[in-house]
Amino acid sequence: MDRAHYLLPQSNDDGPSVDGRRRRGQDSRARIVHAMLDLVREGDVSPSAELVAGRAEVGLRTVFRHFKDLESLYGEMSAVIEAELMSLADTPFKATDWRGRVLELVERRGWAYERIAPFKRAFEVHRHQSTALDVHNAKLVAGAREILRRVLPADLAADRDLFEAIDLLLSFDAWRRLRQDQALELDATTKIIQAMISALLDRTAAA
Repeated sequence: MDRAHYLLPQSNDDGPSVDGRRRRGQDSRARIVHAMLDLVREGDVSPSAELVAGRAEVGLRTVFRHFKDLESLYGEMSAVIEAELMSLADTPFKATDWRGRVLELVERRGWAYERIAPFKRAFEVHRHQSTALDVHNAKLVAGAREILRRVLPADLAADRDLFEAIDLLLSFDAWRRLRQDQALELDATTKIIQAMISALLDRTAAA
């Protein structure tokens, strides 16, 4: 879905009376957020307001007119990323059994992590000084944990040690360690995490 769908306020008034200034304001706001997304995606973890303004082809005053500070701009960017991840979460599983779905979560999250890796790096740089990013991160973590809880059988979801271990293996931190620090390929990373989760489930079943 077009990112602008999440950025622009939806209006029921599509007639000729729609105020042109308001439309231009909405367009500027969307361009600013898109510019921020593009700059971070390209590897700039902390683009300046001046750089965002230049990429969006708007004046610096326009950036601050729409966003009182850079934290609110990061908040808008977070909303777009969250919408993309939620659309993935709503996609039906291919696997028909719970174990297959748990292992499928590795592939699904790996796909998502590959897309959001530049943004996660940027967020970690600014989280200590940004309430918006801290709230965004907590919301994503809680949502991911809830998905895992729904996929697992109730008795396994209630096993704290097992649940926390699987949740850790499915985390962005585990994925980043294998992909970045250990320089593993995408397929190898997926197989290793799936193997570790399978071993945990086998151990629990044998206990």
